[in-house]
Amino acid sequence: MPELLRPAGVPPARRLATGTTLAYGFGTIAYGVKDFAFSTFLLLFYNQVLGLPAAEVGFAIMCALILDAFVDPAIGFLSDRTRTRWGRRHPWMYASAFPILMFWLLLWNPPEWSQGGMLFWVFAMSVLVRSAISAYEVPSQALSAELTADYDDRTRIMAYRYLFGWAGGLGMLIVSYTIFLAPEPGQESGLLNRGGYVGLAIASGIAMVVAILVSARGTHHEIARLPRPAMRDRQTLADNFRELGETIRNRAFAVLMGAGLCYYTAQGVSFALSNYLYAYVWRFEAYAFQLLAGVLFAGAMIAFFVAPRIARRIGKPVAAMSFMIAAACLLASPYLLRLAGLFPAPGDPWMLPLLFGIFTINAACGISSTILGASMMADVVEHSEVHTGRRSEGVFFAGAFFVQKCTSGLGIFAAGLILTAAGFPEAADPGAVPEATIDRLTLIFALLYMGLGFGAALFYRRFPFGRTEHDARIERLAETGANREPPL
Repeated sequence: MPELLRPAGVPPARRLATGTTLAYGFGTIAYGVKDFAFSTFLLLFYNQVLGLPAAEVGFAIMCALILDAFVDPAIGFLSDRTRTRWGRRHPWMYASAFPILMFWLLLWNPPEWSQGGMLFWVFAMSVLVRSAISAYEVPSQALSAELTADYDDRTRIMAYRYLFGWAGGLGMLIVSYTIFLAPEPGQESGLLNRGGYVGLAIASGIAMVVAILVSARGTHHEIARLPRPAMRDRQTLADNFRELGETIRNRAFAVLMGAGLCYYTAQGVSFALSNYLYAYVWRFEAYAFQLLAGVLFAGAMIAFFVAPRIARRIGKPVAAMSFMIAAACLLASPYLLRLAGLFPAPGDPWMLPLLFGIFTINAACGISSTILGASMMADVVEHSEVHTGRRSEGVFFAGAFFVQKCTSGLGIFAAGLILTAAGFPEAADPGAVPEATIDRLTLIFALLYMGLGFGAALFYRRFPFGRTEHDARIERLAETGANREPPL
């Protein structure tokens, strides 16, 4: 077999120890905290609190994605080629913690500059925060394909990652709504209190650092067991780009990227508009905001138990498609029913229980689909290895992570456009927005979310292989041997 096509080594198909799985999953608290705060509060903070135009803030955040297009793949590519006594991933994970904290604090504490200056600030800090997060999350996600090759255990590991990620994000939401952004006497909502965002930034930044360091240390003992694929001593820049091109042309990878692009854009729009929808459409009171995080976490818990079991029965691609269709229909339904006059109005005692019930099941379905998508991405590693002779975990998960970040920015940008198209006023008090504006906002949101959700479902359905093909591939790679470096 030519050197280029020799297999780079496969991890054992084992069930990962519970303690290691918990430590590995714990690190996603960092991304959950960042993503929820970034997606839920950033547009609101710069638009409603600081008074910048929504569309321009969304555009500035989206522009940060231009640099992300280079940062994420570069980190994945370099991570795959890192060779140290601490392996390929852990040096990146350890080194990312404190830059994340520094840039995060700067993002939420902008200087009092002109409008143009503050728009530049949110752009620059978004780039730095996203890059620092990438330096942790890309290598961390890449570990999922290295810790085990077992088809079902990869789904279990991903279930833990998403459970901790949602727990971190929702836990920070609870703290935000009950402490930092709690309404002061005489206020209906505390979302516009600028001082609260200072405490929110400090608490969330510390939480991210702790999660990263605990996860890196808790998986450190696995370094000696991880694959150490050999790499040619001398390789030109052209060789690097050629290998990268061969890797990302993988059909299964392209399918998952398309599904992620659709779903995470829908999620980004939903998150960015969530406080607008809760405060202005459903007229949530303070206690409803506090209950909301628990409702969404209940959905994450359901997904944690349900996703691996359903996937084991009907396969990951079909399960992911089914969950995605259900999620799209569920979240859009209360807004469409409201427009038809068939959903309880604010003040009706049935409104909140019905809404929260729908939100719980929607969260369970949406999270289940993303758990399975991430598990399938881990399976793509061996699918690519058979054809290229290289294990490119970092490149594949960099692509997946880039889609998540990219669509988060696209979601914020789209949310700004939706607010502008609906004619939504700035610094508006709940109850003072015209009903026609609310109707336009909900109709555009519901139709967009459903369209993107169904698009993601169609991509999941086109994923090209399942358990049988994966197990045969692992057996083939094990039989042909492993091109591995000896431990350092």
